[in-house]
Amino acid sequence: MSFANSAFALIALATSVAVSTPASRAQTSSPAPAPTPDTVLAIMRKVADWQIAHPRGDTSANPRGASIQPTGWVQAAGYTGIMALASLTDDARYFDAMRKIGDAAGWQLLPRTYDADDHCVAQTYLELFLKFRDPKMLAPAKERFDYILANPAAGTLVFDAKTNPGSRNRWSWCDSLFMGPPAWMRLYAATGNRVYRDFVVKNWWLTSEHLYDAAEHLYFRDDTFIGTPEKPRLEANGKKIFWSRGNGWVMGGLARVLQFMRDNDPVRPRFEQQFQEMSAAILAAQQPDGLWRASLLDPASYPLKETSGSGFYCYAFAWGVNNGLLDRATYAPAALKCWQALVDCVTPDGKLTHVQPIGSDPKKFASDSTEAYGAGAFLLAGSEIYKLLGGAAK
Repeated sequence: MSFANSAFALIALATSVAVSTPASRAQTSSPAPAPTPDTVLAIMRKVADWQIAHPRGDTSANPRGASIQPTGWVQAAGYTGIMALASLTDDARYFDAMRKIGDAAGWQLLPRTYDADDHCVAQTYLELFLKFRDPKMLAPAKERFDYILANPAAGTLVFDAKTNPGSRNRWSWCDSLFMGPPAWMRLYAATGNRVYRDFVVKNWWLTSEHLYDAAEHLYFRDDTFIGTPEKPRLEANGKKIFWSRGNGWVMGGLARVLQFMRDNDPVRPRFEQQFQEMSAAILAAQQPDGLWRASLLDPASYPLKETSGSGFYCYAFAWGVNNGLLDRATYAPAALKCWQALVDCVTPDGKLTHVQPIGSDPKKFASDSTEAYGAGAFLLAGSEIYKLLGGAAK
C-alpha cells in the first residue's frame, strides 16, 4: 500500500472511530468529521495561540497561575508543544515567541542545580540552538550539565523530604523522566559529546529499577506510592496506584529520548522495549471515549476525563507508529480516537479543558481546568497525528 493510500485508509478509519463512540459526542446529532492534516494544524494553532496569549492559564479562575515562573516546568512543558508546532510549520511566529522567552531569561535555567524540573526549559533552548545555532542558546544549559557531571548529586532515590532532603537532586519521581533526560539528549545532539547520552542511560535505568513495576509495566509516581509487601498502597478497587499523567510524563520522555538516540545505539533496544511494554499497558487502560482517567487502574473512582495524561499517550502512540515501534493497525485507531476526544475538550477560543491541576497523584478537579503542560501535550500529540494522517512538515 502506498503512503498516500495508507493515509487515506487512516482517515477512513478515523471516521469509523468517530461513528463508533457516540457517548463521547452525545451533545451533537452527528459524528465529528474525520481529521485531516489541515484540520489538525488548524486546531493546533488555535490551542497554541490561546496558550501564548494566556501563558499562566485563566488566572481569574486559578489565582495560583499568576505566580508560575516563565521558565519553570509548568510553562516549559508547554513550550515543548509550541516548539513541535513551530518545527512542523516552520512558522517564525512560534519560534519568535520561544526566542523571546529565552532572551528574557538570558537563556538561564532556574537555580536548583540538580532538580530536573528546572532543566525542562533547556529542551526548548537547545531545540532553538539546533535550528539557529546561536551559542547563547546553548551555553548556560551546557554549563549547568557539565557542572552536574563534574559534581554528581549525592543521596538515594528514596523520595522523602524529611529523611532524604536531596531526593529531588536525583530522578526520583517519574515526572523527572520527561523534564530532565530529553534536555540531556538534546545537548548530546547539539554537541556530539556522548557523556550527556551516557548520563541519561545510567540514570534512566536507576530510576526505572526503583519505580517501574515489571508486572504492570507502569511507573509509580515515586516510592511513597508503592507501600510495603505487608501494606501496599492501593486504590479503592484494590489496584495499585498508577497516576495517568505520571505515566504520561514517562511515555513522553521515552519518545523524546529516543528521538535523539542513534538507530544503531546498543542501548536503544532496551528503551524501545520499555516503550512498547508501557504502550500495551496504557492501551489496555484506554476508556471507551478515547481518553484516560486520572487513575489508570481505577477509572471508576475518578470518572472525569483527563487530557494531560491522555495527550501524552496520544503523542506516544502516534510517534511510535510513525517511527515503526508500534503496530499501525493496533495503535493508530487508539491514537485517532484519543485525538478526537482531545479536540472535543478545546473551547471555541482555543483553551484546552479537563487538565488535572498540578499535583502528584490522581485527583478530582473542575472540568474547565487548564494548565500549560496540558496544551504542550496536546500540541505534541497533534504534531504526530498530523504525520500519521500523511501531513508533511513545511
